[in-house]
Amino acid sequence: MYHPSFNIGIEEEYQLIDPESWALIGYVTQSMAHDQIVVQERHPDLDFAKQMESAVHKVGMPICADIKEAREQLLRTRNTMLELANAHDFKLAAAGTHPFSRWEKTSLLSSHYRIMAGDAEMIMRRMLAFGMHVHIGIEDRELAIDVMKTMGYVLPHILTLSTSSPFWAGHNTGLKSYRTVLLGALPRTGIPGQFSGYPEYHNFVDTLVRTNSIPDVSYIWYDILPHYRFPTRCVRICDMVPDYRDALAITALIQAVVAWMVDLRQHNMSFRIYERLLVEENKWRAMRYGLDGNLIDLGIEEKVPTRDLIRELLERVAPLASKLNVADELAHIHTILDRGANADQQLHIWRENNEDCTAVVKFLVQETEKIA
Repeated sequence: MYHPSFNIGIEEEYQLIDPESWALIGYVTQSMAHDQIVVQERHPDLDFAKQMESAVHKVGMPICADIKEAREQLLRTRNTMLELANAHDFKLAAAGTHPFSRWEKTSLLSSHYRIMAGDAEMIMRRMLAFGMHVHIGIEDRELAIDVMKTMGYVLPHILTLSTSSPFWAGHNTGLKSYRTVLLGALPRTGIPGQFSGYPEYHNFVDTLVRTNSIPDVSYIWYDILPHYRFPTRCVRICDMVPDYRDALAITALIQAVVAWMVDLRQHNMSFRIYERLLVEENKWRAMRYGLDGNLIDLGIEEKVPTRDLIRELLERVAPLASKLNVADELAHIHTILDRGANADQQLHIWRENNEDCTAVVKFLVQETEKIA
């Protein structure tokens, strides 16, 4: 019987903050590399802020065998990011959006994103949004497509745990994940369609490339999809989170859910595939209300408190958690449920400080700097 590796890769997008104004002055993306962490050096004669306005600074994280290795690499990478920012008198923050910076006054597009902006215009230019992308290794292409279909139902549940973007341009949006709204305006995003198998997905991608609709497969950004470089399923629905323990807990949950879906298939069973529009309805509830709302339990066709559904999900994946050695990380999910997601924390700080978004940025910086 074929057994996927279930190895792990984590990509994070960080904000660079001016310590005097607390405004956004740049951003950093952490990308996966095969075997090393790579820091792109800046030219010594360039002012760092100017350099960050014109390029994405990349730090690579290798694919990890399990969550324990992922923890080591994530902490190592975050330490590298913090050292990089501190060396140039900037602060590092992690969240789905910056609470008050305005896209009209910020020019942060790299050459790659400028190409995208040429197609999507203002939609892309306003894209001051930051996420966490989680890769889980499934080397068999057909099985990977099957997991992409069946896992769609739980993506809104995962989003609620990561919500960290309640503010946009200085406003309380009333949503827990405004980043999801920003991304949703782009083409080829959201919950993917139901592909019958890998050949149909490959034909879909090939058609877009052959017709010059997209330059290559990297211009497809669904909430879950096969990665174009690695034999992994990439889950892109999550907001960036400042607490590394939250990041690891959410990653562990994604890995356990993937393993659960594979386990069902290997026992000649399958998780029910629900209508994409119903999953999108739950996604709306997740981005709007976060953990404080209700999601539709599509099995019984009733609204159920989101926290209850996540606790039920944890029970479902518990047998796989011990095999994957992620029980400790999954235990932290209960902390998030009790404490609230980062969006809830931001809103609490905002209210406690007379609706001051600057206080929220300072809180995000403090949370991001907490490294074990």
